[in-house]
Amino acid sequence: EDEQIVAEIMRRRFIPALITHKAWEGFHFAGHEIRITEATDCYGAVVWPSALILCYFLETNSKQYNLVDKNVIEIGAGTGLVSIVASLLGALVTATDLPELLGNLQHNVFQNTKLKCKHQPCVKELSWGIDLEENFPRSSCHFDYIMAADVVYHHPFLDELLLTFDHLCKNDTVILWAMKFRLDKENRFVDKFQTLFDLEVVSNFPSLNITLYKAVRKGRMKA
Repeated sequence: EDEQIVAEIMRRRFIPALITHKAWEGFHFAGHEIRITEATDCYGAVVWPSALILCYFLETNSKQYNLVDKNVIEIGAGTGLVSIVASLLGALVTATDLPELLGNLQHNVFQNTKLKCKHQPCVKELSWGIDLEENFPRSSCHFDYIMAADVVYHHPFLDELLLTFDHLCKNDTVILWAMKFRLDKENRFVDKFQTLFDLEVVSNFPSLNITLYKAVRKGRMKA
């Protein structure tokens, strides 16, 4: 079953018939053809399988997780695929990443959502753990969903990432987080994460070593 679902997800990806001067990949989600411009010189400018897993989940569970008119923030948005799919599904999306990735992120988001979405998504800088209250004040920023795909890998900012989850998450916020398991240091992040949040496995894909989690603040998990 795992391999069948993974094969279905991977069939959503297509490559251009003709090679052009810009590297891009295409995807079919939410009834649209999505074209993503990539760059191979940066982790954040490539579409990773965890993003496809999360996009497929959002599309196929749109009744249970109805995104229409919901406030959604994606952290570590990278190329913007998850943010684009959430926007096409009716959400009011804020796509965030490091300043050096915003140009490509903005391009992809704009090109794939213009005149197609109920709410035009916005792109905003977010460096994990830095100026969180200044840029995303708790008093005025409320997100129904926080989305993250493959944000946990070999980087030195795992504590800052946890701080960012904590700052953005209100009592009624739902976190949807797709993670590829790699190294022990990164895997231990899950243990730290569970000191603040209740974690539930939504889907598991052993063939890709990827798990999709749902999380809420401690004590807020609904039956």
